[in-house]
Amino acid sequence: MKATDNDSYPGNESNCNSDNKISQVLFPMLYTVLFFVGIVMNGLAMCVFFQISSKSNFIIFLKNTVISDILMILTFPFKILSDAKLAPWALRGFVCRVTQVIFYFTMYISILFLGLITIDRYQKAARPFKTSSTNSLLGTKILSTVIWIFMFTLALPNMILTNKKPMHETVKKCALLKSDFGLVWHEIVNYICQFIFWVNFMIIVVCYILITKELYKSYKRTRCKGKVSRKAVNMKVFIIIAVFFICFVPFHFTRIPYTLSQTRDVFQCSAQNILFYIKESTLWLTSLNACLDPFIYFFLCKSFRKSLLNMLHKRTQEHANGDSSDETPL
Repeated sequence: MKATDNDSYPGNESNCNSDNKISQVLFPMLYTVLFFVGIVMNGLAMCVFFQISSKSNFIIFLKNTVISDILMILTFPFKILSDAKLAPWALRGFVCRVTQVIFYFTMYISILFLGLITIDRYQKAARPFKTSSTNSLLGTKILSTVIWIFMFTLALPNMILTNKKPMHETVKKCALLKSDFGLVWHEIVNYICQFIFWVNFMIIVVCYILITKELYKSYKRTRCKGKVSRKAVNMKVFIIIAVFFICFVPFHFTRIPYTLSQTRDVFQCSAQNILFYIKESTLWLTSLNACLDPFIYFFLCKSFRKSLLNMLHKRTQEHANGDSSDETPL
């Protein structure tokens, strides 16, 4: 929901420009790869989830995550066309007002649900035989709805308050399209989003410390019986923290010095450009989350894995039967 991440804030030196080849060629190509891979993987994941009932908190969280990922992926073509300058300059105004806000809106929804998924996996590790009750499922659905409403409430003013008329020069910096209160709201939302990230960062770290302890206890209890396979399966749970640290941690550590470089005159132009490329690279990693989440579904959700394999097996059989029916007897 940071509408000015790709641009300088008002008041920054306008003659400090980044390398056009990297900004207009490399990053659009990288996002193009993510778009095609992500739309296929998440489209398939959505088809699978349509066949699975919401019988546990875990599945409800995963369904919300795949919806968030698809919304994020649908913003990529606008970013690609805008950054590569393959579309009219007026498209940049739409990117600043709508799609870039949706991108950050969905990013923090994904972060929130990764935190909830981690808590659920810790509870599963601590009490492996406990099942979700009807009241628990209802509470989880209400919580998921509240998250979407809360994040949308934060995002909507960023769209409404980016209300200045787009012009060829002003669309180069999204902040120039914001009203005075829009800039203030944008800063407030940035602080809230930082808070959301760091709270979920602490939740995930603490939960994985506890999960590691539970796995070690389980290993100590079973090693004498030779049940190593159970331990190996449980180790898959660490895919969540791996995805979180790969996708979200680098960007949020980079965001602080990058914001300083854009809001205060404390960095030379060369340093600003270096921070810009680091920020864009780590922002691409946050987008990579949309392609990595399906691995979480596959490795950690037995219902998803079973439904996916059944669907692929059914399609393979139908294709084979279709080929057989097309054969003409001699």
